[in-house]
This record gives sequence, structure tokens and C-alpha cells, in this order.
Amino acid sequence: MTAPRWVLSRTWGEPRDDLRIENRFDPAVIAALRQAGHEVAPVGAFDEVMGHAGAVVLHPSGLIEGASDPRSDGSAAGY
Repeated sequence: MTAPRWVLSRTWGEPRDDLRIENRFDPAVIAALRQAGHEVAPVGAFDEVMGHAGAVVLHPSGLIEGASDPRSDGSAAGY
């Protein structure tokens, strides 16, 4: 969930044609995308425009793991 993300086209109702990419990607990746002809628009680290995610994993042992996206105001809690 914390890995850098990219998004192409519409997000949150805003039509766009560029490739938005979090600035946490290696600058060489962004440069290579531009060199390949892509219109790249870097955004800040953990920008909420990349969407929000949550996850729950139930292991065979009964262990439950949860995670919340740092791009949102959620949290994972267990009891």
C-alpha cells in the first residue's frame, strides 16, 4: 500500500490525459517515461489523488493483519 503509485486519465471526476506519478519514483523512471513521449505530471508523496486502499489478510493460523493507506485518514485496528 505504501509503494509509489501512478494513475492515467480520470480521477475524482477530473478528466486528464497525462500520467500522474508520485514523486517517490526514481527520477530516472520519470525521465525515461518522458523520453518515451509520455506526458508526465509528478505529484507529491502519498498524494490522495492516487486513491485510497485498505486491506485485511486472514492467515491460516488465525492471525489477522490489517493495513490502511497513508494517503487517507483511515487506520487498521484489531481487537
